[in-house]
Amino acid sequence: MTDIVPSAVITAAPFAAADLALSGFTHRYATVDGVRLHYVSGGNPEGKVLLLLAGFPQTWYAWRNVMKSLAKHYWLVAPDLPGQGDSDRPQTGYDTRSLAQKTHGLMQLLGHKHYSLAAHDVGAWVAYPYAAMYRGEVERLALLDAGIPGITLPDALPVTPEKSWKTWHFAFHTLPDLPEALIAGNERVYLDWFLRRKTAAPDAFTDDDISEYLRTFLKSGGLRAGLAYYRSVTESAEQNRELNRHGKLKMPVLAVSADQGSIPDMAIPLRAFAENVTGIIIPHSGHFIAEEQPGVLARELHSFFTM
Repeated sequence: MTDIVPSAVITAAPFAAADLALSGFTHRYATVDGVRLHYVSGGNPEGKVLLLLAGFPQTWYAWRNVMKSLAKHYWLVAPDLPGQGDSDRPQTGYDTRSLAQKTHGLMQLLGHKHYSLAAHDVGAWVAYPYAAMYRGEVERLALLDAGIPGITLPDALPVTPEKSWKTWHFAFHTLPDLPEALIAGNERVYLDWFLRRKTAAPDAFTDDDISEYLRTFLKSGGLRAGLAYYRSVTESAEQNRELNRHGKLKMPVLAVSADQGSIPDMAIPLRAFAENVTGIIIPHSGHFIAEEQPGVLARELHSFFTM
């Protein structure tokens, strides 16, 4: 009987593609619990690590101009959440605890043990349970223009005409079937309205920017996955209420609002859930602060994260 000789394991570098518009940053992939995640990383290898999470209907691309400004001082990791951008679109797992666990798995694979976190919109939904579950790892937390399910997001959203245009999609996205029927075939119209209507100046988004978001939104399962964040909001809210029973967040929190954003002053409701909250309101900006006022936001994030 011949001995079975196992094959030799050789070394190889993982796939990496340089971003053509963002010098010093590369696109990579990592698989966490069977879900392949796309992420962009780069900056100063000796700098503090900063994790960036984008919201709906965006991707890592939302942070590109902020990343350019922070690259000198930080090592930046900007993933696409499961269901977002160029990451996989699993059938389940869109509650924010599951999303946080997948994102944490990515940071573990990358070897990052202590870092700060900045997140916007649905990314901020994920950032709260992330910070609550991994309190020993997240050093500082910045949350941008978002109500957190079960924490600061009201159960009843405004219905008056001057306010409802900012929040109407919460109920719409949770409906079965109807959003798919109305959006399918009209994805660019939908994204164009969604992105440009919620800005202070719609020209903050170029046609090329809309096309980049449309590229990933049109991928198989893109619409389903985007709606799944909202269809899981009740589960996410209950998870967050349970996490809050373990006590307030202790790391410093920066609550970033915009004068024409969705939340007038995020810091006020967040103080009931975090011990050390600093609030700022950025003028001349709507909901998409990282793309409307990237220079100002980068300056404020740098000031906060280097304290």
